[in-house]
Amino acid sequence: MNLHGVAAIYRFEMARTFRTLAESIIAPVLTTSLYFVVFGAAIGGRMGAVEGVSYGAFIVPGLVMLSLLTESVSNASFGIYLPKWSGTIYELLSAPVSTFEIVLGYVGAAATKSVILGVLILATARAFVPYEIEHPVWAVTFLLLTAVTFSLFGFIIGVWADSFQKLQVIPLMVVTPLTFLGGAFYSIDMLPAPWETIALFNPVVYLVSGVRWAFYGVADVDPMLSVLAIGVFLAVCLAGVAWIFRTGYKLKA
Repeated sequence: MNLHGVAAIYRFEMARTFRTLAESIIAPVLTTSLYFVVFGAAIGGRMGAVEGVSYGAFIVPGLVMLSLLTESVSNASFGIYLPKWSGTIYELLSAPVSTFEIVLGYVGAAATKSVILGVLILATARAFVPYEIEHPVWAVTFLLLTAVTFSLFGFIIGVWADSFQKLQVIPLMVVTPLTFLGGAFYSIDMLPAPWETIALFNPVVYLVSGVRWAFYGVADVDPMLSVLAIGVFLAVCLAGVAWIFRTGYKLKA
């Protein structure tokens, strides 16, 4: 493996993050802090416990997942779209690095940035609501799997997009609504029939439920179903990336 090539891509992407620190890190943390103020402190103080967990603490996993999903997709999609837009993608494709090494560099950097952001949001949440993590190993596992999977998904979007506007279509019109409707702020058990059943077709439900189980030991669906769901989506994304490089879709044309 060409570790120097992977490291070069990784360092370049991470350096871009720190050059735009306000937009990449500070803005998402401040935005999420507003959710904690409004939903956790203001509204949560007037609500009872949800499944034995205070409402302010109950929404912490959902807000972390909301940020993790959107940032993973945005970071990875912009990372690969920028060289396409500037024309430097051809230099990358002709460099002595394999497709696996290219994906490893871009996806690794995007996932790293998302995990850093997730950790910062967890630290910020501590200032607003008390919470405990019952299964820390599983929590880390879910966060890492989610960051990697949705960074791969973002990579696919970045290859597919042919304008900066298209980069925002999937995150704004698909990922964010699915996250809000995926139990980030409530338990799907609170939904009336038939919406509780319909919600089970939302893949984000399984991700949020899995992380919430890792935090508090409560879940809307079986934790093993959550692991299976993210495993299936990871496999689909890997297959999609493999197909892109095998066919040269929107890369070599």
